[in-house]
Amino acid sequence: MNTPETSLLGKVATYADLYDAALLYPLPRAAQREQIGITDRPIFLGADLWTAYELSWLNARGKPQVALGRFTVPSESTHLVESKSLKLYLNSFNNTVFADIDAVRQTLHKDLSEAVWRGGVMNSSVGVQLMSPEQYAKEKITEMDGLSLDRLDLDCSHYQPAPELLSTTFNEAPVTETLYSNLLKSNCLVTGQPDWGSVSISYSGAQIDQAGLLQYIVSFRNHNEFHEHCVERIFMDIWTRCKPTKLTVYARYTRRGGVDINPWRSSHAQALPPQVRTARQ
Repeated sequence: MNTPETSLLGKVATYADLYDAALLYPLPRAAQREQIGITDRPIFLGADLWTAYELSWLNARGKPQVALGRFTVPSESTHLVESKSLKLYLNSFNNTVFADIDAVRQTLHKDLSEAVWRGGVMNSSVGVQLMSPEQYAKEKITEMDGLSLDRLDLDCSHYQPAPELLSTTFNEAPVTETLYSNLLKSNCLVTGQPDWGSVSISYSGAQIDQAGLLQYIVSFRNHNEFHEHCVERIFMDIWTRCKPTKLTVYARYTRRGGVDINPWRSSHAQALPPQVRTARQ
């Protein structure tokens, strides 16, 4: 079974520039989910929304082509793809000839879908969207919606996940609100390199104490875990301790190596959030 420790993270790697699907390195989701109390089907829905900014290949005449790639990985898939392996895989397109952009899209769809269901039955495939340079001008940069938690002036002293900081007020009328923070930081599980992000929390139910919620988000600062795992941990801690009737957690992490990862988890079915990057991305 693939594990983070046996991946190419933190190791010297040779960058292949000819197409090689074997470079993708899937990691099972189950082990980490067991750590946060998920031993069966998760209570949440969601997806991991990836943006690839460094995607290029050759056309039939050998002329380089470029595109921005967006990949939607369903959270119900049995595996996620380790990020460095995705970067190595995308680099393998650099000197590979494809008939057209649709051939590139079909190849990405096939390979990524196989990887995230490695060895199992594919229930839902990876969504792939490629944006050509002619479409770049339509791209927008915006910040997350909602009320900023970062406006609060408070003391922080926890730098490992501290769910005990979460609390609610159950003797008042329930609320529906969206809160966000730009102070999310965690570290790569293997290399310890910092991962910077913004996180949005939308919920209905007893009002969550905002000061405690911000201190909880800050408590991930020295925590070593992949982006997807952090968001699922945040979701489960809030769901368990605050008991909302509805909950959505969405994080947008800054890019590393030409790729950003944006996990989204929700207790209920709804449309995916818009793929609009923040200024830091």
